[in-house]
Amino acid sequence: MRIALIHALRHSPPPIEAAFARAWPEAVLMNLLDDSLSADLARAGTLDARMTERFQTLSRYAVGTGADGILFTCSAFGPCIEAVAAEQAPMPVLKPNEAMIEEACAAAFEAAGGRRPRIGLLASFAPTLDSMPPEFPADVTLVPKLAEGALAALDRGDHAGHDRLAAEAAKDLADCDVIALAQFSLASAAPLVAAATGRPVFTTPDSAVRKLKRLLAT
Repeated sequence: MRIALIHALRHSPPPIEAAFARAWPEAVLMNLLDDSLSADLARAGTLDARMTERFQTLSRYAVGTGADGILFTCSAFGPCIEAVAAEQAPMPVLKPNEAMIEEACAAAFEAAGGRRPRIGLLASFAPTLDSMPPEFPADVTLVPKLAEGALAALDRGDHAGHDRLAAEAAKDLADCDVIALAQFSLASAAPLVAAATGRPVFTTPDSAVRKLKRLLAT
C-alpha cells in the first residue's frame, strides 16, 4: 500500500514515520510538506476557500502518484480535509486526529463510569484549539490547553524544552479522565505528560496508523 502523508508543519514527518515503522512497516510512504500552510493560517486567523483549494491540489497530486490512502498530519485544517475526503471518496482520507479522538473518547467514557467524561486537549499551535473541538462528540466535556512556547522551542531545535513545556502545561489537565495530544509534533512529549498528570495520554500518530491500516485491509 502506498500512503501519502501531507504535512503543514516540518516537525510532523518524524513522529508519523516512526508510528508506521512500529505498526505498519510494509506501507510505502510519501511525504508532501507545505509549511506555509500553517504560517498562512496563523496570519489569516481563518480557513477560506483558497486554503481548501490548496489542500485539494496537494491531494490530487498525491492521488496522481498512485496513493491508496491519504493521511493529513495538520490538525488545524479540519474543514479543508473534509473537502478532500468528499472529493476523493471512496479512497480513505484521514484527518490526523479522528482515530485518536475515537480511542480517547472510548477510554474516557470507560474511566468516567457513567458520569460525563472530561478530556484534556493539549496543543502547541493555537489555531488547533479553535478547529479541533467540534470534532469531539457533544457528550464529553473538553478542556483545551495551549502549551505556550512549546512550538517555538521545537522550531529552535530544543526538543527537550518542547517536551518539558508541554508537560508543564498539561498539569492543568490533571483532573481530566484522559489527555489527548492534538498534534503529531506533540507525540514525543507523551511520556512526560503522562508522568506530570498521572492520566492516560493519547497521541495522534499511532492511532492514525492503526485506523488507516484497518480501513485499507477491508
